[in-house]
Amino acid sequence: MHRMIFAGSLLLALATTAMAGQVYKWVDAQGVTHFGAQPPDGQEATSVNTSIPKPRPSLPLLDSEIEQQQAQQPASKPVGDQKAIDEKVKAEVATQEAERRKYCDTIRTSLAQLQNNPRLRAEVNGEVRRLSEEERQSRIKDAEKAISENCN
Repeated sequence: MHRMIFAGSLLLALATTAMAGQVYKWVDAQGVTHFGAQPPDGQEATSVNTSIPKPRPSLPLLDSEIEQQQAQQPASKPVGDQKAIDEKVKAEVATQEAERRKYCDTIRTSLAQLQNNPRLRAEVNGEVRRLSEEERQSRIKDAEKAISENCN
């Protein structure tokens, strides 16, 4: 009896790792993007992450926060330092824009995978299982909302 329980547990543990399939993305000779569980022979394919990352909201600063930041900064700086500050701000904005583009690419890829593949598996609480149609539709709506809010 104990052997049967042990054997069943072992098979169950091995079965969940076997079901955790990889999703691949590739572009064919005509420029059409494809997704599949098997990479094509003779073409380069990339692995796709099907989880949807949560967007990082950027909230505007309150007046009190602005006043605190201004109080912490030294009084006036020479004009020459203004150019350095402008360059620093431009670099920060460029970095944030690059991160936003990368996030948008990831979320669009995830949305395409969710829309094109009705049989998806996801890891939930450390367990890999197939998404129900309701869960898939919910994730599609979440991805569309994230795209409309962050990727215009």
